[in-house]
Amino acid sequence: METKEKIFSGMKLRGIKMLIINFLFLIALIVLFVFGAKEIEKIPVCGISCVVLSIILLIINTLFWAGFMQIEPNEARVLVFFGKYKGTVKEDGFFWVNPFYAKKRLTLRARNLDVEPIKVNDKKGNPIMIGQVLVWRVVDTYKASFEIDNTSNVSAGTTKLDNLQDKMKAYEHFVKVQSDAALRHVAGMYAYDNMENEDEKLTLRSAGEEINEILEQQLNERLSIAGIAIMEARVNYLAYAPEIAAVMLRRQQADAIIAAREKIVDGAVGMVKMALEKLLDEKIVNLDEERKAAMVTNLMVVLCSDQPAQPIINSGTLYN
Repeated sequence: METKEKIFSGMKLRGIKMLIINFLFLIALIVLFVFGAKEIEKIPVCGISCVVLSIILLIINTLFWAGFMQIEPNEARVLVFFGKYKGTVKEDGFFWVNPFYAKKRLTLRARNLDVEPIKVNDKKGNPIMIGQVLVWRVVDTYKASFEIDNTSNVSAGTTKLDNLQDKMKAYEHFVKVQSDAALRHVAGMYAYDNMENEDEKLTLRSAGEEINEILEQQLNERLSIAGIAIMEARVNYLAYAPEIAAVMLRRQQADAIIAAREKIVDGAVGMVKMALEKLLDEKIVNLDEERKAAMVTNLMVVLCSDQPAQPIINSGTLYN
């Protein structure tokens, strides 16, 4: 991912040191002003010069106070000098830089986003409800500051466009819109379930981890323009849409019943075959084809029936 972000390499002084210097500077110019005020009566030129000089130095001292910045862990300041990007400071601490730098504050901390379930169509056209949860963070301060508009979703009535909370709300709105688009795209690539095509192994319901990886990849591709990276993306809600949920439930039940019946029939055929072979091998009784067919019918009915068998004892003979 190509980036223009760079670490600030200009003059950056320790804040505590400059704070002490600024206080001493302020005290010195106050002394100069008092001295000039006293000297006006004795030596007007010298007194006026001292007063004027102290006022000029006070203006400079006031400007110096604007150069301080405090950076907490996992925060950054993007420095801009009259519209030109000069670099990013990610080192936490208390610093002083050129007071004419605009110091745009950004947080690099991870954030959660719980995307509400949305209605989409899967690969087979079935309407489904799908939701996701994301963990995202800003990783490229240049792209986050200059590649997208981070003031388009600020709170109503807000006049300070550099407010960090409003910036992060704008980023969150951007992530939400792109996550919806990525979720619709991924959901349309795969079927909800492989009811009709058993060869289709990758489905939304069965391939959880694979779908999450694909979703994370899609999100990172879409959000890279904003300097945002997805740390984790997971589908946390998946269901058929309400209008077809009841029908699909009956369909699933029917498929389960059919699968169970197939297993029962396979087992019954095997048991009947084993019974006939055992009767023949041990020469317990000799059955003609008609009797074998009747026995097979009776055994299949008993083994495949849902109801308990009700045997009828034949007191006659098998032979005419």
